Amino acid sequence: MVAFALGGCGIRSTPVPVDAGGAPSRVPCSAPGAEGEPRPGDGTVRMEVHLVCGGAVAPVERSVPVDGTGTDRETRLATARELLDELGKNPSRAERDAGFGTSVPGGLEVTGPGAGDPAETLRLSRDPGGLPPFALAQIVCTFTGTAAAGRQESVVLGGPEEAGGEPLAYSCTAALRGSPDAARTAGVPLP
Repeated sequence: MVAFALGGCGIRSTPVPVDAGGAPSRVPCSAPGAEGEPRPGDGTVRMEVHLVCGGAVAPVERSVPVDGTGTDRETRLATARELLDELGKNPSRAERDAGFGTSVPGGLEVTGPGAGDPAETLRLSRDPGGLPPFALAQIVCTFTGTAAAGRQESVVLGGPEEAGGEPLAYSCTAALRGSPDAARTAGVPLP
């Protein structure tokens, strides 16, 4: 009886898996403003952090602590660490209510370049290719254009130095923001 009832639902099976994109959502994905106004001299700035919403990665504004008193390398690494910490935090109530979440695993860490790496390299404690696809998109899109990426439109990421593997350049493209499958081929070898 159940099979008979389900047979008429209007969806035909296919022998080939079909990727039809994310499920439709009634959640608006309109980003709430950053909570709390940064005050002059409080050491925070408003920055965009990319979270997952409605089957895509979208920016939300947060107040992020920043210490710009070091060298370019120190500032790059400090900014990357602060932004990665923001990505690992649970979304605020307003962000959750708007449909935002995070795929960045807890405990993920970032360090500077390893021996022989280009100066702009950031190494994650896990191989970027082994991260959940939306997590990689969140990290890439959050880092690009900031001090973490040297204000460049791409970011150079690698996995743990001891694991080997060359760092790759990643850009925050529309494909990466909108499709988790794009993360598999997002990295480009450095020249």
